[in-house]
Amino acid sequence: MAKIIVQNTDIRVVTVNGQDFISLTDIANVKESGSRAADVIKNWIRNRYTIEFLGTWEMIHNPNFKVVEFDHFRKQAGLPSFVMSVSEWIENTDAVGIIVKQGRYGGTYAFRDIAFEFCSAISVAFKLYLIEDFQRLKQEEQKQLGWSVKRELAKINYHIHTDAIKENLVPEELDQYHRSLIYANEADVLNVALFGMTAKEWRDANPDLKGNIRDYANINQLICLSNMENLNAVFINKGMPQCDRLIELNKIAIQQMKVLEGVEERKLIK
Repeated sequence: MAKIIVQNTDIRVVTVNGQDFISLTDIANVKESGSRAADVIKNWIRNRYTIEFLGTWEMIHNPNFKVVEFDHFRKQAGLPSFVMSVSEWIENTDAVGIIVKQGRYGGTYAFRDIAFEFCSAISVAFKLYLIEDFQRLKQEEQKQLGWSVKRELAKINYHIHTDAIKENLVPEELDQYHRSLIYANEADVLNVALFGMTAKEWRDANPDLKGNIRDYANINQLICLSNMENLNAVFINKGMPQCDRLIELNKIAIQQMKVLEGVEERKLIK
């Protein structure tokens, strides 16, 4: 679950089957706080225009939507005697655009298109701010996804790196403890070449941070690290001494970071 703040109001966003659903309950609290929020949603969903909108959305996105039941509700909508709840709408039509969650994070949630439409019944200004903040949330998630992909790529290349170390630098007779020292030592060759410090030096300088130095690398550093792991594996396979590899890798890191940061600057200028 994620959360965005719109005009000082917390709006929850949950992901269900890869789709984002925004809390109508939180949005309704802008107009009526507490238990009255449920009444706001119930009054909105019994509106004829709302039924038309929800039914049309479902017919576009939901192949299992029960159109016959929808037609029945559409004919009744707007009449003084017509009463509708979200649960009844979902149960009778097999709608998927709105969901009801129970428990700690309970409430009524709707697909973003429907949530934005619901905002029109609350406040046009609030709707515009919600759309803007939701888009900002998705942009941040895309950035995080990009970071995660680069981190996974670095992990894959790390295996290529360790295989080269195993084949060329680790004597057969060494026990596991001393082998791990060789792997750590080679990992620090990359750390020093790129970050300017060993893993231990980073931990000593950042005692309150969890993880390791690579967990706090930015995307450009992770791209560079992936390239360096491959290059170091090649250098090891060629029998290049560690001191020479460190010097060469440091030069490569400096050059590649300049290029990568230059690309980012050109994007910002555009």
